[in-house]
Amino acid sequence: MTPFLRAAILPVAAFLLFVGAAPARDDLVFTGGRVVDGTGAAAFRGDVAVRDGRIAAVGNVAPDRIARARRRIDATGLVVTPGFIDLLGQSEYNALVDRRAASKITQGITTEVTGEGESIAPLDETLLRSNEDTYRHYGLRPDWSSLLTYFRRFRRTPPTLNLGTFVGLGGLRRMVVGMEDRRAGPTELEQMKTLVAQAMEDGALGLSTSLQYVPDLYNSTEEIVACAKVAASHGGVYFTHQRSEGNRIDASLEEVFRIAREARIPANVWHLKTAYRRNWGTMPRILAAFAAARASGLDVAANQYPWNAASNGLDACLPPWVREGGRERLLARLRDPEARARIRNEMAEDASSWENQWYGSGGGSGVMLAAVLNPELKKYEGGTLQEIGALMKKDPRDALMDLVLADRANSQCILFMMSEEDVRTAMKDPFVAFCTDSGAVATDGIYSEEKSHPRAWASTARILATYVRDEKVLPLEEAVRKMTSLSAARAGLRDRGILKVGLAGDVVAFDPVRVKAVSTYADPLHYSEGFPYVAVNGVLVVDGGKITAERPGQPLLGPGRKR
Repeated sequence: MTPFLRAAILPVAAFLLFVGAAPARDDLVFTGGRVVDGTGAAAFRGDVAVRDGRIAAVGNVAPDRIARARRRIDATGLVVTPGFIDLLGQSEYNALVDRRAASKITQGITTEVTGEGESIAPLDETLLRSNEDTYRHYGLRPDWSSLLTYFRRFRRTPPTLNLGTFVGLGGLRRMVVGMEDRRAGPTELEQMKTLVAQAMEDGALGLSTSLQYVPDLYNSTEEIVACAKVAASHGGVYFTHQRSEGNRIDASLEEVFRIAREARIPANVWHLKTAYRRNWGTMPRILAAFAAARASGLDVAANQYPWNAASNGLDACLPPWVREGGRERLLARLRDPEARARIRNEMAEDASSWENQWYGSGGGSGVMLAAVLNPELKKYEGGTLQEIGALMKKDPRDALMDLVLADRANSQCILFMMSEEDVRTAMKDPFVAFCTDSGAVATDGIYSEEKSHPRAWASTARILATYVRDEKVLPLEEAVRKMTSLSAARAGLRDRGILKVGLAGDVVAFDPVRVKAVSTYADPLHYSEGFPYVAVNGVLVVDGGKITAERPGQPLLGPGRKR
């Protein structure tokens, strides 16, 4: 340094030391709220400050610091919590089509975990071709082929919420083995394991399966264990839509526990339920099985959505053999009179060899058509198959097959298959976390052109209003813990889920008196009420009850990421 520069710099440095650096300013401060920090600890009156996307203070923030904040939100009368974490959000595609993720953020959901059985990537041309109906309808064809390139796209056009995903073994099977009912050969299994490793290095949270559906249905336990070991070696976890939620649920749980044991991996059951009337009332026994497995040393748990109806593709009401081989072969079978006769008969049987959702939901009166792609079928949305069959002057089973055929197996339905008492019993269990099992939708734009399950709109509101405030099924602090820190811990999200200094600035302020689930099965397209402020990574995406123009969502990468 020259003498001239030294002479110029030293007086400036001395001046800065004398006056001190300007104090940092918080971006947001929620003041005077009832703070529920996500740990399960008792609520307390206090403030929450957020700076640079992170929690900067929790407790009593000094008045001069509040005065300096860029934005102060008076949270008097509100409950301030971590952002809610949806352990099965299904918005990996929706959030790129409509980046508002409106139905999620308006109920305080700031983070989604997704990738059930068939994840958003990896993709090959076969998978792309199989989904062309969806891409044409919603106007977005993937320009990614791996999770690495998907996350790059996510960063380039971020939505309002954060998202992490599993790699789905069903999608890998479609790429390597196809849609046939057979075991993978040794070379094919090695290919699937290699794809799992690549996805983990790209940022997957772990491995997932959806074992009730083709082609995941064809994965043997041994194949799953082999691939789960790969995920475990990269620090990942295993989430599953287990093989049976109904008549074979005990054997199905034993498989989950076996995979956890042999792969040495934490395991989680998605959307836990005891489905079909004959199985109602068995939830205490199922929860006891989880407790026994934990007592034996396994790291196993579950999550649920707070509704007594499920949602699925309408073609999932058909026997598995109808769906073997993919979409075109399914449609061909529905055109065959002999195949249709066999399908009708099998749908009327209380089967133990497959998950007969049609029978288990009570037939046509328990299955509601939720959404279709074919505009000529829109008139049937919201009707039960019993009602639609009457309009068509057909047996409801034939009406279902004709709808699947006319909509090219793209229709969605709602299935009334669970008991409310079982839902409440699971909700009380400390190891059952939270999910919606639905993608984000909206009251305007392309997703407003179809109906959907109210769980997409009002799951957190239903928990907070119905089960906490009105019926006192569980305390507020416990409900928040299950929707925040417990969900984060199960998915391995280490930097969010608790209002703690240094963790992510995902914050919700809701009104415990006004919070309300407005969406219903018959009339679902309504946002939840009572969530005036929602911040994602320190940025308000809901402000005064209105969705803002901010899109601060980030991809949440798993522990094995290398790129």
